Amino acid sequence: MKTKYAIVFIFIVALVILEKESNILSRVSDKLIQRQTPQTPSPLDFSNMTQSGLSLLKMLLSKFNGTHRNSTEDQELDDDPIFNYNGGRKHVLLLATTRTGSSFVGEFFNQHGDNMFYLFEPLWHVERMLATAAESSNATVLAGIYRDVLQGLLLCDFSPLEKFISPAPLDHVTPDLFRRESSISLCEEPVCTPVIKDVFERYHCKTRRCGPLNLTLASESCLSKQHHAIKTVRVRQLDTLQPLVEDARLDVRVIHLVRDPRAILASRMVAFSSKYQTWKTWAQDGQVPEDDEEVKRLKGNCDNIRLSAEVGLSQPRWLRGRYMLVRYEDIARYPMQKAEEMYRFTGVPFSPQAREWILRNTQTTQGASGIYSTQKNSSEQAEKWRFSIPFTLAQVVQRVCGPTMKLFGYRFVDSEKTLRNKSISLLKERLFQRV
Repeated sequence: MKTKYAIVFIFIVALVILEKESNILSRVSDKLIQRQTPQTPSPLDFSNMTQSGLSLLKMLLSKFNGTHRNSTEDQELDDDPIFNYNGGRKHVLLLATTRTGSSFVGEFFNQHGDNMFYLFEPLWHVERMLATAAESSNATVLAGIYRDVLQGLLLCDFSPLEKFISPAPLDHVTPDLFRRESSISLCEEPVCTPVIKDVFERYHCKTRRCGPLNLTLASESCLSKQHHAIKTVRVRQLDTLQPLVEDARLDVRVIHLVRDPRAILASRMVAFSSKYQTWKTWAQDGQVPEDDEEVKRLKGNCDNIRLSAEVGLSQPRWLRGRYMLVRYEDIARYPMQKAEEMYRFTGVPFSPQAREWILRNTQTTQGASGIYSTQKNSSEQAEKWRFSIPFTLAQVVQRVCGPTMKLFGYRFVDSEKTLRNKSISLLKERLFQRV
């Protein structure tokens, strides 16, 4: 009995020591980051503990429960990146490139319900402000800025992002957050404040009229949610996120969304018509100079996607259990199944609201009158590019993006007839290992 009391006493002392250590680290971090939005950490927030503190606490818990592990078992537990004390809170990063269906897939989490705080492309502000310096700046420095902003937002700290919003927020209030209406969390009370006089249309959300965004209220709303998710197309290399993934305060899951590079080019030529005018000219002329900067840029984009995927699929220790690669085409074919897999991977419960949204937005339904509704059939949408891209351009993509296409299981076409024939699948059945 005395031994048990002694263990209880040691356990309490350990908690006090660890809490003090966490507070010291927190004060140092606050000074470095210069937080501007309120944080409300729990007095016993285990996620802020150092690795040595976690090891001590696990050892004490083991003894108090009357169990014993040898040093090898302790080391295995220490090495397990899933082991944490974050209280079940999950942080989801959906990484993609433009025109891969990331906005659609992001809605799988945006539509989760009251327990999810979702942000749509917050790095847009960072990219816009740094655009003029991007070509001459060190890519590693830019990647570090992207990472730090994401890290702050996953921790519900909007102050790093505020530095890049233009014009600068006044008293943490801005009418200019990019695509604010794409986040349900930013369009609901109390974040959606009443509309003031002379508010412009751009302040509005999809379902209600909101005034300028108060980032302090947004931070408080974020802190009140059980889970956090961010969709971004601006992270070039996965390995630059290692410090973020290893942050003990977070429990990050990375979903890497990829798509057939031929489909991406076809979609970009439509969505970004002015920027892809050169490709349109080549489509008409039938001649593509493969030493052109546009072709080199396409190759660079494909290489970046492939290199990031190779990092994730190679199972580095810091990503073990935290990386999932998924093809947009598979989601389009089996939306509910893939959504279930993604939710299971993240550890976030698959809510009825999310299920209902997916059913409503991915299936062509037939009403009592026999007339089809206007809802899109996701599988058909995923194949439309095959009838819009010229075969000449498809060949160029296959040459410069060949290694990327092979890694993801996309079949090459050797004729326009094959390209247009939808009965011929351009997808190899591929089960990517979730690690």
